[in-house]
Parts: sequence; C-alpha cells; structure tokens
Amino acid sequence: MSDIYDIKLEFLRTGPAHNQLLSPLTPYLALCGADAPVSVRIPLEHDKLLRRLDRLRYEVDGSAVSASQSTGELQELGETVARVLAEIPALVSELGNARNNASRLVNIRLVISAFELGLVPFEATMAPADTSGSGAHLLLSTPTTMTREVRRGRPLQFEWNRKPKILFAFASPRELAAVPAQEHLEALRRAIDPWIKVRESHKESLRDVREMLTVLPNATASEISEYCRKDDFTHVHILAHGVPMPRSEGRRFGLALSADEGGVGYSVVDGQSLAMALKGLKSSGLAKKPPTVVTLATCDSGNTGSVLTPGGSIAHELHASDIPWVIASQFPLWMRASSIAAECIYRGLLSGDDPRAVLYELRQRLRIDLPGTHDWVSIVAYATISDDLESKVDAFRSRQTKAKMEVMFARMDDLVAQNQSDEVKAELRKLCTDIRNDLKIWFNEPAAQRNPKERAERMGMRAASEKRIAIFLKQSGDVGGSTDAYRLSRDYYAAALKVEPENHWLMTQFLSVCATPDLATDAAELESTVKTYRRWWGVAWQLAQWKLANGTTADRVWAHGTLAEIELLRVVYEHEPVAAESAMEAIVEHCTRIRELSEDPFQIMSTTRQFQRYLDHWPREQWKDLAQAAIDALKRR
Repeated sequence: MSDIYDIKLEFLRTGPAHNQLLSPLTPYLALCGADAPVSVRIPLEHDKLLRRLDRLRYEVDGSAVSASQSTGELQELGETVARVLAEIPALVSELGNARNNASRLVNIRLVISAFELGLVPFEATMAPADTSGSGAHLLLSTPTTMTREVRRGRPLQFEWNRKPKILFAFASPRELAAVPAQEHLEALRRAIDPWIKVRESHKESLRDVREMLTVLPNATASEISEYCRKDDFTHVHILAHGVPMPRSEGRRFGLALSADEGGVGYSVVDGQSLAMALKGLKSSGLAKKPPTVVTLATCDSGNTGSVLTPGGSIAHELHASDIPWVIASQFPLWMRASSIAAECIYRGLLSGDDPRAVLYELRQRLRIDLPGTHDWVSIVAYATISDDLESKVDAFRSRQTKAKMEVMFARMDDLVAQNQSDEVKAELRKLCTDIRNDLKIWFNEPAAQRNPKERAERMGMRAASEKRIAIFLKQSGDVGGSTDAYRLSRDYYAAALKVEPENHWLMTQFLSVCATPDLATDAAELESTVKTYRRWWGVAWQLAQWKLANGTTADRVWAHGTLAEIELLRVVYEHEPVAAESAMEAIVEHCTRIRELSEDPFQIMSTTRQFQRYLDHWPREQWKDLAQAAIDALKRR
C-alpha cells in the first residue's frame, strides 16, 4: 500500500487557457476518481476576487491590512472553495476513505490549466462538509497537502534519484529592499551539512561544500543560463523580489534580477525566460536535464495575475516548461518565512523525504513559527506526481542515507587516528549511536517492508555498519563493545539472508564475519564455525559464478569481488589443504578484472577496503599473503 494517498482532481473548460475571466456563470467539469464528471461553478466574480486577494497581501495602496481583516478574508475564501469542493461527491468520498487511516498523508493533486483558476487560493480551503476537520482549514487541521499541475498530453518523465547539486542564485538590486541572502545561505549550508565531511582545513571544507552548493550573487538571467549550461543542477533556489512586469498594469509578475553587466537598475524576467535559462543546452551543445526542483523565494512567483494573454505565473510557466517540481509563493512572503521555507524544504528533500510530506511539514512549520501571518497558505507547489514517484524517492533516500553514513564513518576514521582523549571517545560513542539510530529508522520505513530485496539490502547495510563500528570500538579500546558489534553484524547478515538467500555478497560477508578472530577466537572455535558453514562457502561461490555469467557490468564487478574474497576464505572453509599459489593466482585474476571492468571508483575502493581489513583488523596467518596480493592487484595501474 502506498504511504501517501493521492486524490487527483481535475477542472476542465472549453477554450484556450487564457482570455477567460472568473464568473459564477462559467461551468467547469470536475473529474475525480472513477466517478463521472460533475459540473461545478466558481461563485466568484473576477474583479471582486482580485480585490479580495489584495487584502491577503499585507498591504494595499501603501496601507497595512489589519490581521483581523486578512484572517476574515482568508476564512471567507476558504469557505467558498470548500463549498465548491463539496459539490464533487467523488472528492468527498475519497477524502473520507483516506481518513480511515489517520496516520496516512493525503495529497490532493489539483490539475488546472485555465489561468483564471490559478488565481483561486485552493490551498486556503476549509475541509468540505461531511469530511474530517470540517469547519477548519483542510491543510492545517488534517494530514493533507495539495499540489497543482499542468494538464499534459503525456506523462512528464523525470529522474529524482540524482546526486544533489544546488544552485543558489540571488539578486538584491539597490533600488529595492535587501533580500535575506545570508540567512538563506546559512539555511542551505545547514541542510547540506550531514553530507559534508569534517576536514582539517577550511580550504578542503570549502571545496566539499562547493561540490554540492554553488552560490551566484547579484544574479542576472544570462549568468543563471551560463551556470546551468556548465553544470547539471538538480535543485535551483532563487531569492529575489517579485515585481510587476513592465506594461502589465501591475497584474503580471516577474523576478527582479540584476541588470546585465553595464546595465542600470534591474531586469524583470518572466517565467518563460527563466525556464529557458534553466533548461539551456550544455556548453557542448547537447541537451541537458532540467533541474528536478526549483524553489522561488520570491513574492508573487505563484501569482497568475493577468489572465488576458498567454502565460501564467512564473511557477506555472516553469512547470509547463517541463520542470517537474516548482515551489513558489502566490502572495507576498515575509522574509523570515522565506528563510524557514528554504531550510525546511532542503533539509527534507536532501534527506530523501517525499516532497509531498515536505510540503505538509512546511505549512505546519510556517503556521506554528509565524502565527501572526498567513504565509502557510502562500506556498504553492506545481508538481509532477508520477506513478513511480515513491520508488524514485525511496531510491534517492537510500543514496542519501548511505552517503550520510560514509561521512560519519569518515569522521570516525579521523577520530580513531587521534589521541584517545575523553572528548574523542565521547564523540565516537555518539557517532556509533547516531549511525545505529539512523539505520534502525531507515530499516523500519515502509519502503523496506514493501520490497523484500530492499529490506535485505537495508539489513545488509546495518550488518556492514556494525562491522565497521566493531573495528572502531576495538581501536578505541572498547573490546567488549567491539565483540558485541561483531555479533550484531553476524546476526544482521543472517537475517538478511533469510529474506534474500540468493545474494552472494550477503552470504560471503556472513562467512567473513564468522571467521574473524574476534568471533572465532581460537583453533577449536574456528573449526566449529567452519564445520557449521562449510557448505555455505560452496553456495556463495556458485551464486557469484552465476551472476558473473548473467549479470550487468556492475553485477560482474561485484561478483568478481565476491569470488576473490571467497578464494581467500577457501583457506579456512575448504576440506582439503589449499595450494596458496593457485588461490593467489585466482584472487589476482578476479581483482584485475575488477580494475578493468569498474566504471565507478567506489567499487575498487570498497573492495580494497575489505581486503585491507583482513590484514589490519582480522589477522590470520592463513590469509595474510592472499589479502596483500588482492590489494596489490587492485592498486596496480
């Protein structure tokens, strides 16, 4: 069962998307679920709605709007939208069904192409009658969020599981108020911190940060285009003022970016021009992937404004130009709210949280932290919800969790190399606890329960992490804790094998841990271990051979790694005495093939690290020379 319950609600009318004013006389077809279309009308006059929306802008004609007035306006608009939604029986039924599981997040996928509907603040809706939370704002009182999307003839294909690379572009022209660039930069820096290694020098740390975060101050449209040609940014965060487009009579909004070199003042860029800058060709002339997510910390970037001519809000235009996710603001946004949004969005997205859940958390956070504002309703998200979005998010979360673990283990490497002061030992213990807690949460997520292969992989990750923790604890003098960690590692590998018994890597790692001197402490105990698991050694060899013959290039690389390690373990698990020369020859051959086939440096690094453990942490005379031969072969040019 999906963790997020999507309800698709689509509004249609005849005619082009533009040049149609809102009117209670205009019929729309509402489609929801498998029910027949329902005819609905929006009981709002266009001109009156614009005046009412002005009262949600905090200031009208230079005069501040009182909190009571804006709250009352938001309440009335929310009730109006709720009455429209209540006329759609399928939606009411779907919301009722979704609430059968109170812990399940509901997302209303609002598909609207008519520009005049883009003006309606659907996010302010009260819960429709006969649904949970009736009488209160739906997106605050129930675990519900809402996304908008442009109707397309065919699904938009996009890749979510990409290595994160963020462009932060901001502009603060002298003619306008300063933007909170420093606050946003600090928010983004905190969001990426779990994936930045602790370095000895500031220069090295800065290099790591720049691999993940690029900052473009005083951004112009041409500079954004140039940066996007050079790099494939997965996320683009733009901080700028939203201002009326020239000659739009204040009803069409653009971004106030810095003027090009030599220019005076600032340049107002519309959504279509910004989309072209973000999606331009690479420097080589080849097509490039657009950013997966664009966040606009810009007032009115989600405001449709005029509906008389083609072109919607900036966010609408970006989404219509095939950018999968665009998060913007449909009203003016307080600067404090924009900083909160930047941190909340990027912390959640980079951790691998589902973007729909991130939106829900953001609205809650804005409502709690800024109770005197209605910035929570300003947030509007144009989003592509593909059928496989959850699996894409799961894959990205796995990537980010593994990368985060590597950063923490690298820190443990550094600490073990230092003098073992009380402070160092305390940090080591904290890192061990953090790693175990993070992996426990990761393993217990619904994704691991749905997919046995994913569950086995995550359990294997826990096993591998306990193995590394055991090494660190022993190096820091905690022998008892180290032995306990080795036992946990062995048990986790065994549990993973019950889920995926045909996994040659899991089986080989299980055999490796069982044979370590820390568990098989003397000759008698080693013999007992060998006698118990001798047949597993042969099974692991056969499984790896099958993968070598039938797998992809990456599968073959890992299969060669398994076979090299199995040859090393042969010296303890085989019945007959093993000829060291033949075992060494086979190991060198497998490691040479790894070096030749590998397309990812991690594959060589990971295999080398494993064989180094046999020398440094699991010393046995039987395999010492074999482990050294494997390392030499992997490092040979």
